[in-house]
Amino acid sequence: MSNNRISIYKYCSIACLSLVYGACGIPKLAEKTEQKNVPAVYAGDTATDSINTAKLSWKAFFTDPYLEALIDTALVRNQELNITLQEIEISRNEIRARKGEYLPFVGLKAGAGLEKVGRYTSQGAGDASTEITPGREVPEALPDYRIALQASWEIDIWKKLRNAKKAAVSRYLATVEGRNFLLTNLIAEVANSYYELLALDNQLAIVKQNIDIQNNALRIVKLQKEATRVTELAVRRFEAQVLNTQSLQYGIRQKITETENRINFLLGRYPQPIARSTQEMETLVPTVIQPGMPAQLMANRPDIRQAEQELAAARLDVKVAKARFYPSLGISASIGYQAFDPSYLIKTPQSLLYSIAGDLVAPLINRNAIKATYYTANAKQVQAVFNYERTVLNAYIEVANRLSRIGNIKQSYDLKAQQVKALLQSVDISNTLFKSAQADYMEVLMTQRDALESRFELIESKKQQMNALVDIYQALGGGWQ
Repeated sequence: MSNNRISIYKYCSIACLSLVYGACGIPKLAEKTEQKNVPAVYAGDTATDSINTAKLSWKAFFTDPYLEALIDTALVRNQELNITLQEIEISRNEIRARKGEYLPFVGLKAGAGLEKVGRYTSQGAGDASTEITPGREVPEALPDYRIALQASWEIDIWKKLRNAKKAAVSRYLATVEGRNFLLTNLIAEVANSYYELLALDNQLAIVKQNIDIQNNALRIVKLQKEATRVTELAVRRFEAQVLNTQSLQYGIRQKITETENRINFLLGRYPQPIARSTQEMETLVPTVIQPGMPAQLMANRPDIRQAEQELAAARLDVKVAKARFYPSLGISASIGYQAFDPSYLIKTPQSLLYSIAGDLVAPLINRNAIKATYYTANAKQVQAVFNYERTVLNAYIEVANRLSRIGNIKQSYDLKAQQVKALLQSVDISNTLFKSAQADYMEVLMTQRDALESRFELIESKKQQMNALVDIYQALGGGWQ
């Protein structure tokens, strides 16, 4: 074996050992593993039934045709939802870009140039001294024409590029889950605003009924004043009560306008009247909620699924950053034609050119930038674990709180209904006693005011009951299926 060949093997061995040594100095970092265990049942709930209301589609959960029409429009025209759809498209394009990085790149290159080298250079002196047949010597100003196919390919030994593509896929899936989470929030917001609008309509109707009742009472008081059974003070107090009740309707009308416009904004349209049911709030029957098991939140809640995909992407980012410490192998090749005269350009094999080369590169010195990227990727991975755990914990607490709220509001509503019934009876009794001079006019006024307030509170309690149902449906992960 010649000395030259021994030297080549020696240098190659040194280079390979250097690359391996450079790859061995990877920082050791500990990864945090997320806790996937959740309680077997919700706090305060002993049911172990796996039937889950979240599995119902929103059209099956909401039976009001007016509300269904509003939600349908919102799902098509809501601007925030449409913005999210474009974010999904951006993530899909990122997958295409990452996929292209680990496939061979082939391009066509064509060019033309002109070069004049100095006479007193190695190239110029060589051209001048070469004996060439007269008339075929190399021109002093040498043109250059080239057309060739060029290819380059980084062989993904350590799966760096494939892991980057998988991370892009996980982020794409995360944006899809983000869109699903937005769907649940949008449906819930439209439904809650709709029930608020129904409550305001009912309150406005109650105010108009009370205005009629109080006007009737005012006429009676005026007749009793003429009969000298009451004084002018009673008449003025009843008039003031009527005026106060009349003023309430304008505040309610303003709230109706604002609520209608809030719904129109969610529907992506300019202000217009909202078609809605004229049903009395007291007759609305709440849907029976089946919360299922807490473990089902992992599959039903889009925000948990989104956090899970983001965690998967963060872990793949750590692998990508770690692979940067290892040697990378690249192959480049080209084939085409080159000549100083266009008439010679496609002559084969005289004008044919081709090349192929491979390179193996690994960082040896000053790897601070790679280390910083690796540390950052690991920190983001740990951050993603904490975010996943926080999202799961928040989902569980939301469901537990809203289940408790449903029960408490129901108890409150039942008591409010009894209160309203008693006060409405007391209004009739006070009017009868007042007509027979057995009750003071102040008792009539106070009874009417208390009855009006209690009916308002009953409507508000019913609205809260319907909102609680919407909120628990959202918390369980319903609406996006």
